[in-house]
Amino acid sequence: MTDKIDAATQTELEAAAFRALMQHLLVKRPEVQNIDLMNLAGFCRNCLSRWYQEAAAERGVNLSKDEAREIVYGMPYADWVAQHQTEADAAKKAAFEVAFAQNVGPAKS
Repeated sequence: MTDKIDAATQTELEAAAFRALMQHLLVKRPEVQNIDLMNLAGFCRNCLSRWYQEAAAERGVNLSKDEAREIVYGMPYADWVAQHQTEADAAKKAAFEVAFAQNVGPAKS
């Protein structure tokens, strides 16, 4: 990190970058499917909500999975799925299993 950016400013810049990423994924590109994000980038909107929830827990803030998803999606997750999610084909689902295992961990039964 450069000596010109103090810790508070760095946090503000990181928060602004996160908000810009969320704006991009939710408003500018809602048609981009989570499965495609995971398969190509190794993360998706659900990952962002999990990271948000984990960061909250590290700071003693109790935030449920659904609450974190609503913050990230800007609406209840079920509403987002109904409005924006499409069914993935078998090839995308197979690629997702690999990407998920590599980037998140083994799928939980």
